[in-house]
Amino acid sequence: MKEKIALFGAGGKMGFRLTSNLLKSDYRVAHVEVSEAGQKRLKEELNVDCVSTDAALDGAQVVILAVPDTLIGKLSHEIAPKLPAGTMVMTLDAAAPFAGHLPKRDDLTYFVAHPCHPLIFNDEADPKARRDFFGGAYAKQSITSALMQGPEEAFDLGEDVAKVIYAPILRSYRLSVDQMALLEPGLSETICATLLYVMREAMDETVKRGVPKEAARDFLLGHMNILSAVIFNEIPGAFSDACNKAIEFGKPRLMRDDWKNVFDRAEIAESIRRIT
Repeated sequence: MKEKIALFGAGGKMGFRLTSNLLKSDYRVAHVEVSEAGQKRLKEELNVDCVSTDAALDGAQVVILAVPDTLIGKLSHEIAPKLPAGTMVMTLDAAAPFAGHLPKRDDLTYFVAHPCHPLIFNDEADPKARRDFFGGAYAKQSITSALMQGPEEAFDLGEDVAKVIYAPILRSYRLSVDQMALLEPGLSETICATLLYVMREAMDETVKRGVPKEAARDFLLGHMNILSAVIFNEIPGAFSDACNKAIEFGKPRLMRDDWKNVFDRAEIAESIRRIT
């Protein structure tokens, strides 16, 4: 018989996705959701009944905390006294574990699993998969996992659960918690999200200066597609001399010389402090 999973936040934005995928597996799942709206959605859309915290934890080998980063510390400390030695506590983001918000219990297993989301470049033929930008429904996505503490053999269980909740899976990577923190918030949010936001602002600026909005959007998204394909070696190719010259002069105009310091551990720690 498969292990029992206690899923906290089962009716939330992320928890609902996990619930949907876990229902397709052989894992036994007890669902915990504090909001009435979340409970109602689980019942109406998935025919899932929620249980109390004590009922969910009774006999659970894995506890998944599908709640916001700001609640991980509070919730984990509330349930820790009820967890027997050997229980796996899984978080869906490295922020709270990195910040030291999990209880100091050496006899518990701490596992972190986070999705990469579907790639821009993919071979999805199903129209639903092509429009599944978040992942966990139709489109394949890679995942990252870290065994923060616990016996080595526990990794296989944690990775298997991660593959279920984020299915369908493209590739699975084992990292450390520090490496996961470099990827998020470092690479994905501080860098990628910020620069994309600036690109959107730049598009809006061209519209303010007279370019039709539809033309500006098509022009930017189309160039993002081909430029990304070349930069990330998706296709063989090289930029024109004019493009290389624009990059040479544009980068110092837009970026500080010390921008890579955002990956320093102290910078990552401060970013996570603000998040959590």
